[in-house]
Amino acid sequence: MNKQDIPELFRRLREQWPDPRPTLVFQNNFELLCAVLLSAQTTDTAVNRVTPELFEKAPDPERMQLLDTAEIERIISSLGLYRNKARHLKELSRVLVTRFNGEVPESEADLTALPGVGIKTARVVRNIAFGAGTVAVDTHIFRVNSRLGLVSGKTPEAVSSALPAVIPPEFIHDAHHWLIYLGRHICRARNPLCRECPVRDLCRFEFGEDSRAGKPANPGKRAGSAGPRRKAGKSGDQRKS
Repeated sequence: MNKQDIPELFRRLREQWPDPRPTLVFQNNFELLCAVLLSAQTTDTAVNRVTPELFEKAPDPERMQLLDTAEIERIISSLGLYRNKARHLKELSRVLVTRFNGEVPESEADLTALPGVGIKTARVVRNIAFGAGTVAVDTHIFRVNSRLGLVSGKTPEAVSSALPAVIPPEFIHDAHHWLIYLGRHICRARNPLCRECPVRDLCRFEFGEDSRAGKPANPGKRAGSAGPRRKAGKSGDQRKS
């Protein structure tokens, strides 16, 4: 993507989704941290089914650390990797109480020092809880970036580190949500809805709604567009997500 097109891309995404909000349900920074940790390798909808009971019993780290691990496992057993997640919830709660006076820390270094918290989780929490200009790259954003060509990067971590430098400051806080929405609802892994995409004329690939993921449909011609032809390259989105 041409760098001069990036402000227009985010302007259109803002117009498409003017009030982006996280889909996870939480009431405070601790619940946000727990919910994001639980969302690894599962859906936000699945997390939202189990967190009401969990947060009723333990809405803060002081009470979470007192729950038996078996009780946490029971509550979140419908989620993938629930045993590891239960152990991490209890341990990170203990660390929050002993090292951070029960408060969720703001810095990436402090967050990633917590049990079970990786860079992606830390950047989501920093963005939502503290307004940091971070972009946590999940499978949706990684796919969207590969197709749009915003930044180069062979791993989600590399893309996550590079994206903030190319996103205009006025869009940086909500960019994470907009790119996720684009990937979830339009720029899907299989059968992307290119004709419905608000930024299709800015995209360097044309997939077509009947194409398989990662394979350009009708290279060199943009479906539903009377604009100039562009040379289509090889898709960077070859992996199943």
